[in-house]
Amino acid sequence: MQLKDAVLYLLLVFVPYAAFCQESNPTSAPTEPVPSAPNFSNDEIRELIRQVAEKDLENDKKQRNYTYIEREEEHKLDGKGKVKSTETKTYEIMELYGGQVQRLIAKNDKPLSEKDAAKEEEKIQKIIDKRKNETEDEHKRRQEKEERNREEGRQFVREIADAYNFRLVGTEQLGGRNTWVLDADPRPGYQPHHKDGKYLPKFRFRAWIDKTETQWAKLDIQCIDTVSWGLFIARIHKGSRIVIEQTRVNDEVWLPKHVALKLDARIALLKNFNVEEDLTYNDYKKFRAATKIVPLGEVREQDK
Repeated sequence: MQLKDAVLYLLLVFVPYAAFCQESNPTSAPTEPVPSAPNFSNDEIRELIRQVAEKDLENDKKQRNYTYIEREEEHKLDGKGKVKSTETKTYEIMELYGGQVQRLIAKNDKPLSEKDAAKEEEKIQKIIDKRKNETEDEHKRRQEKEERNREEGRQFVREIADAYNFRLVGTEQLGGRNTWVLDADPRPGYQPHHKDGKYLPKFRFRAWIDKTETQWAKLDIQCIDTVSWGLFIARIHKGSRIVIEQTRVNDEVWLPKHVALKLDARIALLKNFNVEEDLTYNDYKKFRAATKIVPLGEVREQDK
């Protein structure tokens, strides 16, 4: 999950680097690592951030060569912050004709009923039928849209590097790997160039960067000021937070392992969202890029 995706997850999705700080919930403060690192300048750290974020864009492309399982657990909270309901959904994520698709396979950790399973199969089959019958022009337009989205990500990366003052806190072992630990606070006087850059001063983050491979290992992003858009359309309150942890897969790519989200938001002055979400990702399997996508029920060839 890219840093842009993480911020937009808070901004737009309202519920998308197996534990986070002290394996606690996302409202707890990050564990302070023991400083034992050279004194990097802000310019050096900005260049490091650019390199790491560019690699993360490559991770995003490589992720499309994998199927995996995503489990979402949502806790709805009452006004006192206590859990009033819990729901889980489990999805199989697969690639169909150049685009990722979620296939619901379980609710509350139980297999779907025959009726719900049939509805899900019908939904996926419609996607298959639509995509396999794409004209050349339609396929080209879809690819061009994906490339525009990737370019948006690249532009946003530049904003991230310029929007913050960085501080190298120290080093820490994460999952048995050595990481740099960086704190990022909004830079006074920052003028955004990207359309989504205006939201960046509303967030601060801590990043754990793998020292060997220069990859995001973990991100802890906090909303430090109320975020609003439109006069009364939506608002995210200070204190909302997302913690993301990634893992090295197949010795070639870093992919999401765990996401914890705490969201306090309001839509149209009418509906409050006070939720905590916990997402886990596992069972990554690579398939051959040249493999033909076939109707459901047939097995897609997997790399061994």
